[in-house]
Amino acid sequence: MEPYTFTWIFVITLIFAFLDAYSIGANDVANSFATSVGSRSLKLWQAVCIALFTEAGGAILLGASTTDTIKNKIINPNLFAKTPELLMQGFMCALIASSTWVMFATYMGWPVSTSHSIVGAIAGVGISAYGIDTVDWTWNGMIKIIASWFISPAVAGLVAAAIFLITKYGVLRRQDSLKAGIYAIPWYFGFALSIMAFYIILKNGKYSIVSVDVDLSSGKYIVKGDWGITMAILAGIFVLIVGVCFLFVVPFFKRSLIDEEDLKWYHIFYIFAVPKQPINENLVKNLKTQFTPDEIEQAEDDAEEGLVTAEKTAVPTEDNDDHMNTSPAAIAKKAGSKVTGLLKNSLFMDVATAQGRNAAEMHAVAVRHDNKTEYLFSFLQVCTAAFASFGHGSNDVANAIGPLAATYSIWQTGKVTSKTGVEIWILIYGAVGIDLGLALYGYNIMKSLGNNLTYHSPSRGFTMEFGAALTVITASFLGLPVSTTHCITGATIAVGLCNGSMKSVNWLMFAWILFSWILTVPLAGLGAGLLFAFTTRGGRF
Repeated sequence: MEPYTFTWIFVITLIFAFLDAYSIGANDVANSFATSVGSRSLKLWQAVCIALFTEAGGAILLGASTTDTIKNKIINPNLFAKTPELLMQGFMCALIASSTWVMFATYMGWPVSTSHSIVGAIAGVGISAYGIDTVDWTWNGMIKIIASWFISPAVAGLVAAAIFLITKYGVLRRQDSLKAGIYAIPWYFGFALSIMAFYIILKNGKYSIVSVDVDLSSGKYIVKGDWGITMAILAGIFVLIVGVCFLFVVPFFKRSLIDEEDLKWYHIFYIFAVPKQPINENLVKNLKTQFTPDEIEQAEDDAEEGLVTAEKTAVPTEDNDDHMNTSPAAIAKKAGSKVTGLLKNSLFMDVATAQGRNAAEMHAVAVRHDNKTEYLFSFLQVCTAAFASFGHGSNDVANAIGPLAATYSIWQTGKVTSKTGVEIWILIYGAVGIDLGLALYGYNIMKSLGNNLTYHSPSRGFTMEFGAALTVITASFLGLPVSTTHCITGATIAVGLCNGSMKSVNWLMFAWILFSWILTVPLAGLGAGLLFAFTTRGGRF
């Protein structure tokens, strides 16, 4: 084909790639942040603000490696060498099917794997085009991807459980857990941020100190670069972070939690210059309200009672008048009210309260820990939430922009090439779609998860996110498109079981999650395959 022909396919692919990225933000990213918001370490609008930067950062810095897997290693692009326009059309159909399924699942409140969805859709196109042999079923292709779906939740669960048990017996169950936690926090910060730096350094790229390549013939990873310099840099970062924490963070928490001084968050940056502050008389009460389930449930009951009262006392006459009024001012007023309502739901909904409904019996099994100690981990969880979001951006942006990158390359060159770079604007385009999906519709998935799956607290949430993030970022740098949904779910279940009782996990909800996972690959593949068959072999008018 000639370059810059079949522009209509490229335009439709561009539109549905953005919709796919939007659905990823509304489903996968929301699923990841449900832990932080559920433990009340972050409010919904704070999670959105963090994701605006970390999702984009992960997509731009680490997204290209996984994108190559999505667009080149599921089906053999060389089969379409003589008809590149068919491959363009195939990727278009894959994105239409994947984005439609994920958006439907998001609407229903099902946390599905967007990695499953796009991989299944592309495989469906390949089977529809040239039969089942089109898909690479070897370990270097589809089999490795399928295996990672089962391995990733198990690995994330083991890592998260190990971190939580170390925290549980090293800090939370100590006689003076608050003091132990204050002195442990610098080490947690040091490890978390150093590991994040480690994977940035390992990014495959022109300016990497070390890199990882894959020998496709043997399936082995080849590590190159100067590991001495890498380890020296990481050691320096670790020492710097731990030192800064002992100089500023430890004194801040000693004064605010042990001495109970009424310090502001910004005092941490110049804590040695802050004079002694008055006692914070509401500290214990505020922490109990924030982290104790009984207080949260009471607040929920009060809120529902107030809502019922407001509905009973509401006067419908004014609303009816506004409904009948078709003046431009009235239309603008109604439009403004709808926009305000959308923003309240998408940015300011009390997701943690919505998550806690009908979970009292399950939460009663979980062991509660000192609220002051839990408060320490809420700061750490903000760090791991950003870490997890960075990992998500690096891995899941490929689900939307992988097919777009391939389509753009074919449209631009007129031929199929297996080795094409991913343009920076494509990475940014996908990152913007992910951010908007979380900001405008992420609450719908968040309110269905978190505390409804198992009891969440900052210490538990930190280990869940950290275990999942380690698994996702490791897979990203190895070029494996693992499911963020599987990782965070595996980590959540494993940490929940650390309570020592099977009753601490909502197994019915977990069964529904598994059911949605099972449906995703066949439905996305069937939809994409049928759409491709209809558009390429259907009747012409």
